[in-house]
Amino acid sequence: MSIRDWPKNERPREKLIERGAQGLSEAELLAVLLGSGVRGRSAVELARHLLMEFGSLRALFSLERARFMSQRGLGPTRYCVIQAALELGRRHFREAMCIGSVLTAPEATRAFLMTQLRDRAYEVFCCLHLDNRHRLISFEELFRGTIDGASVHPREVVKQALSHNAAAVIFAHNHPLCCVAAVTTPTCIIPADKNPRFSTARLER
Repeated sequence: MSIRDWPKNERPREKLIERGAQGLSEAELLAVLLGSGVRGRSAVELARHLLMEFGSLRALFSLERARFMSQRGLGPTRYCVIQAALELGRRHFREAMCIGSVLTAPEATRAFLMTQLRDRAYEVFCCLHLDNRHRLISFEELFRGTIDGASVHPREVVKQALSHNAAAVIFAHNHPLCCVAAVTTPTCIIPADKNPRFSTARLER
């Protein structure tokens, strides 16, 4: 049965408008992004099938591009829709940080970096430029590498920090294939949590 034939209060889009996005299940939210189903399956049924097939939204969204687009009911258009939605979420969070949130605690920094870098299939070197109150001025991916490394050019790092007139910076890089053992600062090694994903350093000038 097509979703158009469902009772109005059970259709994902109508439910979202009436109750807000938080009132929808993961399958219903995914169905809204998919827009339509395939022959024999509504958008909600297709979404449920994909979640059962891969186990979670994160697993589905982390699929390599070719594998994602090879799934029945998906393809280039829906790959682009999902990637655009994920990037909008990251930029929304980043914008909120720029408005006034302060990165004074390792936990806040780690939470921010998780939203920006998690599930990357390649290593990146990034920089958070902060003002004198440790509010985020900008977040930039300065260098992109392969699955096990990224080349960093100090001259460009310093150049970008100066161009933003940053009072402090936080350098970060992810490890796609392994866990990080510690968080490194200029003066000491600080033990990280049991399953960290990033190593960071804060440099004041």
